Amino acid sequence: MLIPSIDLQNGRIVQLVQGEKLAVETTDIDGWIARFAKYPKVQLIDLDAATGAGDNLALVKQIAARLPCRVGGGIRSATRAREVLDAGAQAVIVSSALFKDHRVDVEFARGLAEAVGVEHVIGAVDSRGGRVVIHGWKTPLDITAVEAVKALEPWCGEFLYTHVDTEGLMRGTDMDAILAVRAATSRRLTAAGGITTRAEIEQLDAAGVDAVVGMAIYTGRLEA
Repeated sequence: MLIPSIDLQNGRIVQLVQGEKLAVETTDIDGWIARFAKYPKVQLIDLDAATGAGDNLALVKQIAARLPCRVGGGIRSATRAREVLDAGAQAVIVSSALFKDHRVDVEFARGLAEAVGVEHVIGAVDSRGGRVVIHGWKTPLDITAVEAVKALEPWCGEFLYTHVDTEGLMRGTDMDAILAVRAATSRRLTAAGGITTRAEIEQLDAAGVDAVVGMAIYTGRLEA
């Protein structure tokens, strides 16, 4: 399944290369909502909330009321998770808060799952150079994506694996890395990071993996 991605920054929809270089920006929120209305799932990420530079909660509420969204960015507490779910999100995507002292923060993960329900928690495991990275992909941990997923499985109803090495480059993704994570968990898995072609989406679908696509859609490389 293809899951289109909406990334928000400063009240705009954006696409960044490697999480840093601005490649696409638009204020046509209604246009993209209309375009993505046919999809059963849409990924919505508040980049400002993720970096602690404010938030786009009003816009998140607007979009989540009209699209079936899973929402991430700045989910660091059960209170914030509940606020986002109450705003209309179907699930929250949690990343950096799941890790502490270079390991999975089991206490936080358990508490969050108990507060909002395992089925509403998507654990985001981002990997660069073979290691999990947090804090906007800037802090590498002494743990692999496979190890992280195995440790988090009891507390997450689904996982989002992003292969940061290929993110935003539109050169294809790393199938072997994704399939290794697929093999590590019985939970539903969504993959992101450089997915560019229908062939890749179909290959992932055959393996039971959903595909998040952003840059390829916004640049017209892939028709949505």
